[in-house]
Amino acid sequence: MKSVFFKSRKTILLFFDLLCFFVVNAVYILGVLLDGTLGLRNPARFLTNITILLVLIFTLRIITGFYKNVWRYVHTKAYLQAVIIDAFSALIGIILTSIVRQQVRIWYFVVVTALFTLLTLTSRYVYRTLYKYLNKLSDEPYTHKINVAIVGAGQIGALLADELRFSKTSSYNPIAFIDKDDAKRGGLVSGIKVYIEDDKIVETIKQLPIQEIFIALPGLDSETLRNIYQLYSQTGCKIKLYDTPVREMDEDDATAKRTLREFSIEDLLFRKPININNRRSLNYYKDKVVLVTGGGGSIGSELCRQIAKCSPKKLIIVDIYENNAYDIQQQLIREYGNALDLTVFIASVRDVDRLDCIFNQCRPDIVFHAAAHKHVPLMENNPCETIKNNVLGTYNTANAAEKYGVEKFIMISTDKAVNPTNIMGASKRMGEMIVQCRRDSQTSFAAVRFGNVLGSNGSVIPLFKSQIAKGGPITLTDKRIIRYFMTIPEASQLVIQAGAMAKKGQLFVLDMGKPVKIYDLAVNMIKLSGLVPEEDIKIEEIGLRPGEKLFEELLIKTETLEKTDNDMIFIETDTPYTREEVDEKIAVLVKAVEEAKDELIPESIMDAMKSVVPTFHDPREVNENAAKAEEMKEAEAQ
Repeated sequence: MKSVFFKSRKTILLFFDLLCFFVVNAVYILGVLLDGTLGLRNPARFLTNITILLVLIFTLRIITGFYKNVWRYVHTKAYLQAVIIDAFSALIGIILTSIVRQQVRIWYFVVVTALFTLLTLTSRYVYRTLYKYLNKLSDEPYTHKINVAIVGAGQIGALLADELRFSKTSSYNPIAFIDKDDAKRGGLVSGIKVYIEDDKIVETIKQLPIQEIFIALPGLDSETLRNIYQLYSQTGCKIKLYDTPVREMDEDDATAKRTLREFSIEDLLFRKPININNRRSLNYYKDKVVLVTGGGGSIGSELCRQIAKCSPKKLIIVDIYENNAYDIQQQLIREYGNALDLTVFIASVRDVDRLDCIFNQCRPDIVFHAAAHKHVPLMENNPCETIKNNVLGTYNTANAAEKYGVEKFIMISTDKAVNPTNIMGASKRMGEMIVQCRRDSQTSFAAVRFGNVLGSNGSVIPLFKSQIAKGGPITLTDKRIIRYFMTIPEASQLVIQAGAMAKKGQLFVLDMGKPVKIYDLAVNMIKLSGLVPEEDIKIEEIGLRPGEKLFEELLIKTETLEKTDNDMIFIETDTPYTREEVDEKIAVLVKAVEEAKDELIPESIMDAMKSVVPTFHDPREVNENAAKAEEMKEAEAQ
């Protein structure tokens, strides 16, 4: 319905302009006839001039997108566009007629074009003014609008102000602009006073009846956005962004290019988005059979969404948890229907026979291995299950991929695999070893390592949101603790690109940017909820959990890094273990699990893991020396 409306709107404007064109020509003809000195000595030539100008003006207006403008909201740029288009049309008309014949009626092209442009633009201006006036009258009974200030007194801010003031559905009343340009001090933009952003702006806003602040600035980088948020959050007002939405908008909808939205915690992590080579990824996965283990999890399900966009020959989801698998299956069916060949298998990566059956019958070209246990405290109490799933599950899946000629196998790893202090991190490091040792295989094995993922199941963001919703307190293990963060789409896109570029035995590492203090994260989340930290919501320390360390590392310090085509993605170039060495390590772990089958929390498993992962460290030792770590120093310096 929306596209039909816009098409009808454009058609009406086009026919109205045609009418204006013929009215202007009729007036010109009448003027010529009334002037006895001119006359119409050659009607056929005059008709040719009309046809040439008509075709030129309307062809150029359509080609340049002139009729896509929504005239209730446009500014001077659209009016100037019309003047330039029509003047250029007249100039071309003069040149064409001069080529065809010697005598050219330049006066006709100049007068008719000027009158036509003036008439069409005047009609649009009158319409825009009447629309605003009538809507303002209809809005007068609604006296309980929210007073807002708009940061940015440029074209974007003016557009937002007009939309808020004259829209029937708006519940906002812009009463002030804020801008850094001193030339605008005390001036009016869209009839609204401009205040200068100086060192007194916070106090100035507090003295005005302003309840919310809208940021309407183009091209904001992450650091600038952080500074703006920190500045205006001091006013106690709610802050929103007026920017381009993530979802794809109708290209005919000029008013939908930007939208008001709440600040998100992602905005406050101050990470620049990863530059992903989408074309390369799309071309690589097209017409391939892709299998995702753990496809119902946070990362796995997003991988499935990204892969589905690449037009694969077939997408296979493998997961042991039926509820998650069902959810992503239904999402993909709703979005793609029969256009996506999708199969879901309920299976465990610990089940060798089940994996063999799936690989044998489906013959995947590419495997993304996202199945894993990931919760550190839980795995400390269930070390045998950690090894069975994260180590042996990876080993089983890698063997199946190799046996059935899979083209590429990409394992999802974590920063906790670097100098691990817990059983989960050590198990993921073992998974990396399994991948790296297979450089002699026909299958290209690789692993991708990144930090914490925002919004994933069991992550800190949902926990804090839940605690805030209940009135607090927010619980932190330690106020000093820092972590690296990225969004689920970023993580998945990184894995997608790594799969496209991966060669045998590579370990990809993402430049995660600056580490984030979890305490600062908690404070910002409380502020985003419109509450005051430590007053409305308390923040309490509860002590580090078993196996937890104060900071995470992305890189093993002794290893060198190699750049890729993407400046945010690197490859570790350390010397991997041989297959024989990895098989020996696997045998040690299998034996330890077998011997501990009658124990609930066997300490022998930890000893076995330390013996096969040389970088395994005692968390107490690491935390005692945390203050000396580069990561902690960088976080403190922010």
